[in-house]
Amino acid sequence: MPNGLIVAAVRGDRRARDELLALIQPLVLRYCRGKMGRQESVLGSADDVAQEVCVAVVSALGSYQPAGLSFRGFVYGIAAHKVADAFRAIARNRAEPVAELPDLPVAANGPEQHALTTERSAALGALLAHLTPRQREVLVLRVAVGLSAEEAAQAVGSTTGTVRVTQHRALARLRRLLQQDPASAEMTLDSALDDAAHE
Repeated sequence: MPNGLIVAAVRGDRRARDELLALIQPLVLRYCRGKMGRQESVLGSADDVAQEVCVAVVSALGSYQPAGLSFRGFVYGIAAHKVADAFRAIARNRAEPVAELPDLPVAANGPEQHALTTERSAALGALLAHLTPRQREVLVLRVAVGLSAEEAAQAVGSTTGTVRVTQHRALARLRRLLQQDPASAEMTLDSALDDAAHE
């Protein structure tokens, strides 16, 4: 992200702030979707949590210090806290969610597409469940959010080398799991590529 844009946004330039939000919103959305999947909480969906993150980033811009933590790391820190809040809300919420019927029929995302997406998400989630929490975190930051190894290392409080090794081990483990079940592998990989293309 351009440093001049960040500095101007921190100083209160409204146009710079809007441009900066346009740059970080897709990253934040991918991060929240990567961490939360399709889970809903009393705070809402991953998209709602991403919106909360963007609002929190705008509120915290005045406290951002360019020296030290990268701006992406700063945004990631806020996102990590908001996602953790959402998971705590899910754990506290004892209500059973009931699907609401849309006011109008949705042609592009009908029941068949919804079922396929749900099935693919479940398959991908099942694969990721075989990883350690640190491996999942690193993959989400590197693949879904698109952080560099240096930025991911800063975000998780580790070294660049450790992040690269963690990512390599996580991908090797997923590769072995996918080789054990080729049918599931094809569906899950197709899903991951489709999701990446649409986000």
